[in-house]
Amino acid sequence: MKLADAKSDNRATGCCADVDLTVWDGRTLTWTNQRCVKDHVRALFHMPLNFGAAMSRAHAALEKAEAYPEQPLWLSDETSLWGSDLYMPVDREVPGAETVTLSGTFVTKVFEGPYRDVGTWVRAMRQHVGAQGREMKKLYFFYAMCPKCAKRYGHNRVVLFAQVG
Repeated sequence: MKLADAKSDNRATGCCADVDLTVWDGRTLTWTNQRCVKDHVRALFHMPLNFGAAMSRAHAALEKAEAYPEQPLWLSDETSLWGSDLYMPVDREVPGAETVTLSGTFVTKVFEGPYRDVGTWVRAMRQHVGAQGREMKKLYFFYAMCPKCAKRYGHNRVVLFAQVG
């Protein structure tokens, strides 16, 4: 499913689409200079304050550049209690947007439940990576929908992307 298609399939909420995350579960990905649009989200003790605004800016830039990835994806790097960096992989330059690259090998796993379970998910991901004989270097989160949409759809799924060494 293309992100543009996912965006149009948000009729239930008018906000977030109910994206099929099984395509991300249990995968190992290797990226070499994967181009991403980057934005920053302010937070208060990891609770995002302007996530919607950051997503709107990024989506507007991606739509204008027709740079939506084949699979919808946005990664959050929880850099501190006060903010996170948001990365949206793209396949071309996006004028007017900050573009960076990500490289490395990533192991993915889907988790479901309330956001308060993030600590449990992180521990489970660390164990999952360790069981493969790898070490987790960095962790990114793919929050597929906002809390209001998660309530409306009746589930909240998050994909953890562990960069491994």
